[in-house]
Amino acid sequence: MGVHKKSPKRQRGAESPAESAPAAARDNAGVAQPALTTPLRDIPGISRRDADALALLGVTNVGRLVAYLPTRHEFEEAEAPIAELEPGRIISARGEITATRVAGMGRKRRFEAVLCDDTGRLDLVWFNMAFLRDRIGPGTRLRVQGTAKRRGYALQLVNPRFEILDPTGDEPGRADARLRPIYPASERINSRQIGRCVEAVLDIALPLIDDHLAENFRRQRDMPALADAYRMMHAPESEDEVASARRRLAYDELLMLQLGVHLKRAHLRRTLSAPALRFDDATDAHIRARIPFTLTPSQDAVVRDIARDLSSTTPTNRLIQGDVGSGKTVVALYAMLMAAATGHQSALMAPTEILAEQHFLSISDMLEGSKVRVALLTGSTPKTERAGILDQLEAGEIDLLIGTHALLTESVRFRSLAVAIIDEQHRFGVHQRAHMRTHSTAGDDERTTPHVLVMTATPIPRTLGMTLFGDLDISTIDGMPPGRAPVRTRVVGPVKRPDVYAWLRGKLDAGEQAYVVVPAIEDPGPDGPVNLRRLMRELETGPLEGKRVAALHGRLKRDTRAHVMGRFRSGLIDCLVATTVIEVGVDVPNATVMVIEEADRFGLAQLHQLRGRVGRGEKPSVCVLIGEAKTDDGWRRLEAMAETSSGFDLAERDLEIRGPGELFGAKQSGLPPFKVADLTRDLDLLAMARHDAAAWIDRSPRLAGDDETLVRRRLMKRYGDSLGIADVG
Repeated sequence: MGVHKKSPKRQRGAESPAESAPAAARDNAGVAQPALTTPLRDIPGISRRDADALALLGVTNVGRLVAYLPTRHEFEEAEAPIAELEPGRIISARGEITATRVAGMGRKRRFEAVLCDDTGRLDLVWFNMAFLRDRIGPGTRLRVQGTAKRRGYALQLVNPRFEILDPTGDEPGRADARLRPIYPASERINSRQIGRCVEAVLDIALPLIDDHLAENFRRQRDMPALADAYRMMHAPESEDEVASARRRLAYDELLMLQLGVHLKRAHLRRTLSAPALRFDDATDAHIRARIPFTLTPSQDAVVRDIARDLSSTTPTNRLIQGDVGSGKTVVALYAMLMAAATGHQSALMAPTEILAEQHFLSISDMLEGSKVRVALLTGSTPKTERAGILDQLEAGEIDLLIGTHALLTESVRFRSLAVAIIDEQHRFGVHQRAHMRTHSTAGDDERTTPHVLVMTATPIPRTLGMTLFGDLDISTIDGMPPGRAPVRTRVVGPVKRPDVYAWLRGKLDAGEQAYVVVPAIEDPGPDGPVNLRRLMRELETGPLEGKRVAALHGRLKRDTRAHVMGRFRSGLIDCLVATTVIEVGVDVPNATVMVIEEADRFGLAQLHQLRGRVGRGEKPSVCVLIGEAKTDDGWRRLEAMAETSSGFDLAERDLEIRGPGELFGAKQSGLPPFKVADLTRDLDLLAMARHDAAAWIDRSPRLAGDDETLVRRRLMKRYGDSLGIADVG
């Protein structure tokens, strides 16, 4: 019976407290005693073969082995006479083999045996293991273990674990009932072998584990000592012990992250300062005059948050989240114009050249005729043009710089950077966010930092908002601007493709425009996804013959992309066949249809972003997802898209479907993943860890106390680089 839900996979390099320890001690005879850093090859009871297999899992020494936690526990019944065994349970029994045979043909061959004791019979079968006939025969005494199933009048064990008993020696005593830990295994070492290795080191290791939480602190939160928690994970005496151990280790993971987040926040607020930007009624009126529409109440509220932040010398660190099309760009522009009004510069970084170009065009349109100087810098910017932009930037002759990752290079130096904005922040890692804050500003004191705003149209689930973005204040733009039509979403199978494009033809005939999104540009082979070039040919010679169809993808030159988008925006192109380069930033009110080919290949956030390209005008809009999911999760994503148009609801659904391991993994966030904590069920622990960390850092902003050395060292080991706190204090 499972009592511990599977934890996220362990990653190499993510240290736990069981892995850090003093150097090896010596006994009275001067012989070195094992330490947590002792290689497994040097531990009696662990074979070289097992040590090598564990090393491939990242487990190289005693401490790392103790930190290699089971993913779940199974309850094993005590060894019992065969007549007392019950189906559906993990049972243990012993007896004598009375008959064997090899049955089946080819790959389906199986080895069968009958095990008997004084009370009854138990049938055994091993699939694809005919070689066992050379090891097990009539008269062999065995102890077996597995899940019993009823087969006719007899019980059967399929592929049971077994131990051949020595008929001439003393047989081992009968096994008691126990919770058996199940470890993440590999082809070279199974869970049971890992368990034996853990048993070989556990008594040695536990006394060496120092606790970074004081006894009184633990007692107030009903937490066991750290060493006790590891013992209860590897050798539990009850389900309650497993739950208690898991609670302590999950809390430790959450607390460490929250300590890092609050330490970073305290460092930012107490040791750094940002330019205080001018804000008064005249400035507000002047900025609003540049915005071509009246702000919604929600946009107004976020603008007030930003104006309050930016008018202070305390550096801003704020996340602006809003659904697709909610008007985040205008809110960002407000912040940048506050900087310009005070004589400072601002930067807006986007994840793709297409989005950077769209920001540049829309912002330039709104600022036409003003004195604000705007420039665009991307990887495609020609060298001579780039050199001129960099010179103007350092001389203070550019007020607002828009670009991609190109803004992160060391050659980009501002005269006076006051506001740094990162759009679609989920595309950037923690390091890039930190780099924008410490970006070079010519002649500035190193204690001066820009205000930082990050924006996302992929709303953050509440639990991730408290963890990954815990150092940020969060503002939310609710609702949509007036005049936006809701988007209806339909999911159809590939068999309906002809009907979809016949219907699309009718929409284009009525003067509307459409996007068709494909997962690939080139033809990857007969079994590959629908690709842009092949689909273009099919549409132009088939259902969309005579219509103006154009392609847009990331391999096109910047001028070509701008030309295509300009023609589409002007209504000179009826249908744009594109890759996901159009998922953000493209705003064409007359585009009312979005068709996504092989939609099951895309994630929920990406599908929602693509859907957000339509419904930007007053006409009813439709998003058609053509796909046939091959997994349950794939179907759940498509169903979620059809059931809700809210990005906030989809964010929570995405967390449920993919789990926190994917959304919170190192690949996306730059942070080591959790091994025990589960953000879908540990909300109470997360809230407690957040509260405790805030109070702790408020008392000790640098964790510099004599009794905090261990917790600080473990915090820096795990999060020093990824959170950018390695040099704090």
